[in-house]
Amino acid sequence: MWSDDELTGDEVLAHHALTGAGGRGDGTDGPGGGVRCGHPLIYPVAPEELPAPLRGRAGMGGHRYVGALFAFDLEIEAGCTGARFEVALTGDGCRAVRLDTDGDAFGLVLAGPASAVAARAVSVTRPGLLRRLALRRGGPRVWATGAQSSRFGWGYEVRRGVLPRTFAMHALLEVPAGAAEVSGLLSVRVVTAAGPGEVAGVPFREPLTPVVTGLSAEEGEGAAVRLCMAADVVGYSRRRNAETEVLQHDLVRILGQARQAAGIGAGLVRPQPAGDGQFTVLPVGIDESAVIPALLHELGERLTDRDRGRAPVEAMRLRVALHRGLVKEAPNGWVGAAAIAVHRLLDSPPLRAAVSENPAATFALGLPDVLYRDVIVPGEHPPAADFREMTVDLPEKGFVERGWLYVGPQA
Repeated sequence: MWSDDELTGDEVLAHHALTGAGGRGDGTDGPGGGVRCGHPLIYPVAPEELPAPLRGRAGMGGHRYVGALFAFDLEIEAGCTGARFEVALTGDGCRAVRLDTDGDAFGLVLAGPASAVAARAVSVTRPGLLRRLALRRGGPRVWATGAQSSRFGWGYEVRRGVLPRTFAMHALLEVPAGAAEVSGLLSVRVVTAAGPGEVAGVPFREPLTPVVTGLSAEEGEGAAVRLCMAADVVGYSRRRNAETEVLQHDLVRILGQARQAAGIGAGLVRPQPAGDGQFTVLPVGIDESAVIPALLHELGERLTDRDRGRAPVEAMRLRVALHRGLVKEAPNGWVGAAAIAVHRLLDSPPLRAAVSENPAATFALGLPDVLYRDVIVPGEHPPAADFREMTVDLPEKGFVERGWLYVGPQA
């Protein structure tokens, strides 16, 4: 449902009287009334949440992506028949790569958030802005211009009657990887029965929210696209009780060390134990191109260290699987297709066969084609050439997926 709630309190960036377009700027030559500009709402967009054409570019590094919600209110007594909202980004290397005229295109509105991007925007603050993005019956004609540049905007033209008083627009911005803020100038131009008017050059400066830093496990409980990891000890059921206790202890320790080496502290995850295995959903917005290689490298190192000097029958070898998708924590665990698929890969015949065929390997990894293409192919470790294609076909589970196998270092 559309929201006609006006910007209030801390939502307001600036409140200016309209001046005549190109006029003296003293407020006497304008149509009367004013414009209330809101603080832009800036929130991080993880690489996997990007439109497909941008994912490859995101993997190249050097830049990051953020969503931006802009809003303004009109306070005009005379009927307004047209308006133009413009943004001029002032930071070097900043540009709009996508402009949305309503929320549907980016999954921002419906009965509730329809995507991880939307869920994060709602959870950050000001959910009322999302409601402004809903299409209104009989609303104004709207168009966007300036995509792929640092200067962009949206135009509104009345179809019948007058323009509404409240507006919101959505943009996807590309900014340098090291940028700490998004800054620029806002302008609004209107056409009224009393003549044209404008508010120009309203500066804004909004900090960029770190994707992972400071995020606690409790802060990430909503539905979101996340990386799922499952691990299982090979040959666990054949061990004696004393051995299985040691294996459980070492499994928890080694997986925790691998996550820590990848920059994911203990407070950011809540691993689910399963005796001989562990399932973990990693935080929202992590840089998979850095996290996955670090995880795998540290896992091989720690397993090698653990088994150094032990007899082969005492070694701890793992099956490991990764998957990515929209998941949500429910009362009795995580729900979502990725949470199921990661266990299908973990228990798949190709991964089990890889373990049997490589008895000295510290671990064997299975991951879906999307992670292989997004993370492994553009990266350097592990080399893409070391992966072997597989198909996981489980008719009894109704599951078929193309994936890739990787055999870890030899102990």
